[in-house]
Amino acid sequence: MSSTPMQIDSPMGNGMAARANGVQSQATAILAEMIPIFRPTKHYRREAQIPGARATAPTTITSLDFDDEGGLLLTSESDNSMQIYSVKEGKHHKTCLSHKYGVANAIFGHATGCIIHSSTKLNNTIRYLSTHDNSYLRYFEGHEAEVTCLSLHPGQDTFLSCSYDNTLRIWDCASKNVSGRLDLHGASLSAWDPSGQVFAVASPTAAAILLYDLRNFDKAPFASFDMLPHGADMSEGLNRGWNKLEFSNDGKHLLLGTNGNSHFLLDAFDGHVKANLRRDRGGVQRLGPGDHNPENMDSTSNEFLYPSTGDCCFSPDGKYVLSGTQQRNVLVWDTLASSISSTEASKSLSTVHELDYTGDSALIAFNPRYNMFATADKEVVFWLPDQSLA
Repeated sequence: MSSTPMQIDSPMGNGMAARANGVQSQATAILAEMIPIFRPTKHYRREAQIPGARATAPTTITSLDFDDEGGLLLTSESDNSMQIYSVKEGKHHKTCLSHKYGVANAIFGHATGCIIHSSTKLNNTIRYLSTHDNSYLRYFEGHEAEVTCLSLHPGQDTFLSCSYDNTLRIWDCASKNVSGRLDLHGASLSAWDPSGQVFAVASPTAAAILLYDLRNFDKAPFASFDMLPHGADMSEGLNRGWNKLEFSNDGKHLLLGTNGNSHFLLDAFDGHVKANLRRDRGGVQRLGPGDHNPENMDSTSNEFLYPSTGDCCFSPDGKYVLSGTQQRNVLVWDTLASSISSTEASKSLSTVHELDYTGDSALIAFNPRYNMFATADKEVVFWLPDQSLA
C-alpha cells in the first residue's frame, strides 16, 4: 500500500482540526470559496497478483463510500477486498477480504464499523459485515442475479438493492427477511430523497425515472419522468451507460449520471431536465446496469470492464455537481446558476471550474462532513483545499 503526498497535505475546513506545513486549518469554511482551490493531495495505489502469472497489476476500484461521520472512506476492489482509509489521518486504515464471496459494491451501514456489500461469487446474497472482528452479522438472500445498486436510507437501517433479476428489494438490517419487493423491467439504479419517505428508481430499459412513496411502495409510482426525449444527448445510447442516481440535499434536484458525454440535472418535483451537464471527453468506460462483458471475456483481458457506483455526485450543500472525466480534470457545475432557474427546455450548462488532474476518475464521492472529496479508478485520490491559494 503506497501513500504518495502530492503538492501539500492540505488542511480541511468544516471543523476538522488538521495541521499541514505548519498551517492550522480554519474551523469552518464556505464550500463556494473552497471549490476552486481543491487539489489532488494524496494517492493510494494497491497492487494485486495477476492470476496465473508472477506479475502484479493495480487493482480496479468499483465503489466509494464515506461513513456518516466522514472520518472513513470505504472502497471495494477487483481483488475481492474492501479497503478502509482514515480521512483524518490521511492513511490506509484496514483491509477486509472477501475471497470466498467476492465484492462488487460496498457501503457503510449506520451502525459503527458495519458494511453492507454485494457478492460476485457463489451466489447473489448481500452480506452485512462487522469490521470489528471481520464476522458476518447477517445474510440477505433472495436475488437471483448480480446486484447492481445498494442504497442506504438516510436515517434508518433500511436499504434498497437492485439486481439483474429485474427486482428491487427493500431490507431492514435487523432482519434477514426481505421487507418489500418491486418487479421491474431490466436492471436499475435507486436513490433515497433526504427525508427517507420517497425513493427513486432509474430504469435504463424503460428510459424513465420512477418515484415511489415508501409507505405505499407496492402501488404504482406516484411520478414518472421520461428520459426518451433526451436520448440524443446520451452518447452511450439511451438504454446503456447509466451509472448514478442521486438527490440533492434539499430534495429539489435529481442527478442522473451516465458514462457518456452528458449527465442530467432534473427537477425532482416535475421531472423536467433543467440542465444537460456536458463533458466533451466523456467518462472512464465502466459497466452500467444492464451492461455486460462478452461471455468469453475474463478479467485478464484489456477490454474487460468493471462496474462502478458513478463518476458524478452532488456536493453536500447541493450547490455543485462534480464529475470525473477521462485522463484529465474534475469538472464542476453550479446547480443554482441563473441560466437554469427557469422551467424552459433543457440546455447545456457550462462548468464553473475545472480542477487539474492527469489521471482517470471513474468514481467520485464527496465527504458528507468535511471539505474533501475522493476520486478513484486504479487508485484512490484524496482532494483537499490548498490553503496557500485561499
